[in-house]
Amino acid sequence: MGIKFRQEPKLEKPDLVVGWPGIGNVGIIAVDTLRATVEAEEFAEIEPWDFFYPKKIFIKDGELIDMEFPSNKFYFHRTGKRNLVFFLGEEQPSDGEGAYARGEKAYQMANLVLDVAIKFDCRRVYTSGAAVAMTHHTIKPRVWVVPNCEELIEEVKGYENTILMGDIVEESGQGTITGLNGLLLGVAKKRGLEGICLMGEIPVYLQGFPLPYPKASKAVVEVLADKLGIEIDPNILSELSEKVDRQIEELYQQIPSEVRDRLEQLKYVTYGRQEKPGPITDEDKKRIVEDIDDFFKKRGEQG
Repeated sequence: MGIKFRQEPKLEKPDLVVGWPGIGNVGIIAVDTLRATVEAEEFAEIEPWDFFYPKKIFIKDGELIDMEFPSNKFYFHRTGKRNLVFFLGEEQPSDGEGAYARGEKAYQMANLVLDVAIKFDCRRVYTSGAAVAMTHHTIKPRVWVVPNCEELIEEVKGYENTILMGDIVEESGQGTITGLNGLLLGVAKKRGLEGICLMGEIPVYLQGFPLPYPKASKAVVEVLADKLGIEIDPNILSELSEKVDRQIEELYQQIPSEVRDRLEQLKYVTYGRQEKPGPITDEDKKRIVEDIDDFFKKRGEQG
C-alpha cells in the first residue's frame, strides 16, 4: 500500500482539491470539471490493492493477464497566480456495508491523500460533495460550507451563493458530512492543515435518483473557480444539466399529485425559513421523505 509517483513536480504552496463519488456525484463532477478546465497533468496515484476489489479481470487464452481497479489519481497545474493539486477517486473504500468509506481503510486513504498534500506543502485542502436539502429541483442550488477551523469562518461567509452548514442546523447545533469528504476534513485538522468542504444542494427527493445532479456541481465549480483563480465558461455543465433536468421533470410528473403538491411548497422555503405561504413543518418534511421513498420502492418493484 502506498503512493506511486510518475513524476514529482516542483510546486509552490499549492491548494489541494479533492473529489469522490457520492450522492448525485456532485463533488467528483465539480472537481473533475475544474481539473479538465485547467488541463491538469497526472503525477501520482494511490495503489489500489489494499482498498478495492478489481472492477474487471482480463483473460486471454485462458490465462488471467491483468486486473483493473478503481483509480485514485493526483494531478497538478501551475499558473502564474497559484499552483493546484487535484485528487480524484473513482470509489470510496468501503467495508462492504455501504457505498461510503468507513473504518480503517477510510483513515488510511485519507492519510495517504494528506501525505501528498504535506509532501508538496499544500496551503489548504478543499473537499466537495452533496448537501441533501429541503429545496426544489427548479431552484438554483446553493453551496453549504464547512471549514475545519474557526479562523476560516469569516472568510467563507464572504463566498458567493453559499451558507454555513452550521447556520442551517442551528436548531440541533450539529450536522454530519458522510464519507471521506468529512473524514478528510477532520484528519486535515488533526494534521495541521486548513480545510473547507463545499457541498452543492440536491433536493431531498432526488437523493436516491440514479442520475448525476450537475446543477449542484456547477454551483460548487463557481465557488471553487472564484477562490482558486480559475476562469471558467459561464455555460460550463449547462448541456449536461439541461439533459438531466429533462429526465428529472419526466420523473417528477410521475409522482402522485398529492405528493407533488407538497414538493411544490419547497419552492418557497429557504434553509428552513419560510418565504411564502404554507410553512414546511418537521412533520411535512418527514412525510415528504417517506412518500418519496415509497414512490421509488414501488417503481423498483415494478421494474
